[in-house]
Amino acid sequence: MPDGMAQPKAPTERRRKLNLRPWLRALHRDIGYFAVGLTIVYACSGLAVNHLKDWDPNFKQVNRTHRVAMPLPRDDDAAAKNVLRTLGVHEAPREVYRASDTQLDLVFDKRTFHVDTTSGVVHEEGQAARPLLRLANWLHLNRGKKAWTYIADFYAVFLLFLAFSGLFMIPGKKGLIGRGAVVAVLGAAVPIAYVVLSGGP
Repeated sequence: MPDGMAQPKAPTERRRKLNLRPWLRALHRDIGYFAVGLTIVYACSGLAVNHLKDWDPNFKQVNRTHRVAMPLPRDDDAAAKNVLRTLGVHEAPREVYRASDTQLDLVFDKRTFHVDTTSGVVHEEGQAARPLLRLANWLHLNRGKKAWTYIADFYAVFLLFLAFSGLFMIPGKKGLIGRGAVVAVLGAAVPIAYVVLSGGP
């Protein structure tokens, strides 16, 4: 080869420039694994609060019937303590009052016990928390401490990384220069089309 002419780059040197893709795939994979728990929280909560008109995602309605031993004490407060002890309720009621000659009501924040003082039948009505879903909603709606804001921000950054890194993970016609671009455009068209067709905010 004549002096002064540039030496062609060896195949190994060309391949070194393309080694970013395996690292991108590895980061995409690990961040995806790390974000699984947060994704479940936000996805389940999102589905729940999307249908607030149809149900209460934090609480469910409770209607139960209990029975306590008779006779009950004549004093209302003593009768209420007797009922609660029998039912294993340790919370103190906000109010105890006579709804009628034969009915004693024990009122709590989320439920009420209607006690038939002649038969010992107790009707419980009110709300009971949906424990896991309520926690997910509490986190999703950012009603926790300020520290959760930073966690939610990091999660949003992770999602952005997963979205953009996914565009470049696969080379060739199945990647961003071919099929991938078509699918990405179709996905982006969904919110745009909805805004246009619905008239927007």
